[in-house]
Amino acid sequence: MRAIVVLCVWALALLSSRSIAQAPLPLEQIRLPPGFAIELWARVDNARQMALGRVDTSGGTLFVGSMRAGRVHAIRFDAGLRAQSPITIASGLQLPVGVAYRDGSLYVSAVSRILRYDAIERQLEAPPAPVVVTDRLPTETHHGWKFIAFGPDGQLYVPVGAPCNICEADPQRYATILRMQPDGSGMETFARGVRNTVGFDWHPQTGELWFTDNGRDMLGDGLPPDELNHAPRAGLHFGFPYCHGGDLADPEFGSRRSCREFTPPVQKLGPHVASLGMRFYTGSQFPAAYRGQIFIAEHGSWNRSTKIGYQVSLVRIRDGRAVAYEPFATGWLQGATAWGRPADVLVLPDGSLLVSDDAAGAIYRIRYHG
Repeated sequence: MRAIVVLCVWALALLSSRSIAQAPLPLEQIRLPPGFAIELWARVDNARQMALGRVDTSGGTLFVGSMRAGRVHAIRFDAGLRAQSPITIASGLQLPVGVAYRDGSLYVSAVSRILRYDAIERQLEAPPAPVVVTDRLPTETHHGWKFIAFGPDGQLYVPVGAPCNICEADPQRYATILRMQPDGSGMETFARGVRNTVGFDWHPQTGELWFTDNGRDMLGDGLPPDELNHAPRAGLHFGFPYCHGGDLADPEFGSRRSCREFTPPVQKLGPHVASLGMRFYTGSQFPAAYRGQIFIAEHGSWNRSTKIGYQVSLVRIRDGRAVAYEPFATGWLQGATAWGRPADVLVLPDGSLLVSDDAAGAIYRIRYHG
């Protein structure tokens, strides 16, 4: 029954995104701090993770993965960062949420597989057949979609979510963040006890990994929190399924291990806000108070009687610690109705911020005008 309900929700979300894909978007409802403005940058059905390709003085390419649409898109933009119409470069894939770019090749996640499209920017209109980097990942689709990215160590980081809401799954295979060489060799586990991360980035100075993690469902409106975590080294365990938010023992599995055994989050996020893509702000367009801080796309709750999330939040950090958690861009949720769901954020070369929205089928650009 649970699987049927989830499939129905997915189907309704896909139909909804298609029905509003060409509808006008009420961007006047988006609230930002003074001096900031938002605009529609591109329309992309079911837009999820974003990755920049090669960028030079003539422009560049943005790659966009999807989830339920099963497609991957490329958007060329010119020197003025004006976007052209999206090009579909792959279709018929299984939940291709994740995209990562390295040395002219595009890497795409497809549940149990990581695919690579070589020399992609020279072949956008007629993409090459993909190379299978690995097909050794679990086949479960419950938390099976994957945000992927290359770390400063040159390795590809790939999460494997728990195949359940809450369960004690094989810790060698699930609830992990893996890393591997670009050719798929040398696969190893970097972190454990991670229920489902759909967004991570590396601190621009220390090169250390930070990531969001979605808390379990069915513990009520207020518990547990989503998490922002910090993994300064390999081998840490972040608590799932025994402990949530650093101090909440799971009612089913918490008696088996103590919360004191695990690495707590650096910041508790809102309960069930579905924190997805996150990025450190590495640009210089925004005021100094935003530089080096973390933007998080909060996709929005489904497991609450009152909806929350549906925004871009900001976590301020100082000396490796989170010191504030606050809304940055709000308005996709109007009362009990959400017309959009932020899924990822990305900093453009000029320092403006892109926000993907898989529900409205859109990518927005946030700029600072002063």
